[in-house]
Amino acid sequence: MLKASEIRDMDAGQIKDKIFELKKELFNLRFQNNVGQLPNTANLSSVRKNIARLYTISKEMNIKIS
Repeated sequence: MLKASEIRDMDAGQIKDKIFELKKELFNLRFQNNVGQLPNTANLSSVRKNIARLYTISKEMNIKIS
C-alpha cells in the first residue's frame, strides 16, 4: 500500500507511470477474479484505493493525467 508521503515525494512522470502500472495490475486481478483464480480478493480494493490515492494527490499537485 502506498503512503501519501511516498506519493508526494514522486514527480509527475513517476505518478503517471505508477497509475498506468496499477491499472494494468487491476485489469489482471479482475480477470483472475472472474476466472476464479484469485486467492485474495482484498488485493482488488487495495489496488483501487492506491489508484484513487494517486489521483487525489496528483490533483493536489495540479498534475494533468489523461
